[in-house]
Amino acid sequence: MNAEEGRTLAFSAATRNSLVVLPLALAVPGAAPILPAIIVAQTLIELIAELIFIRIIPGLGAKLPDRRNR
Repeated sequence: MNAEEGRTLAFSAATRNSLVVLPLALAVPGAAPILPAIIVAQTLIELIAELIFIRIIPGLGAKLPDRRNR
């Protein structure tokens, strides 16, 4: 796996598309008003984590040996 594929895998594993669930949470009858707030908070945490990943992951990839010639 090259560096670009590794970064893609790391970002995909760390995020979960929580906004896709938001309409479902809003459609649940009698759902507590806190449920949508939790989903939005999770999305904000994922965005903050991605900003951190943007700084950290390229440095981690630089330490790995290049395996493209194998």
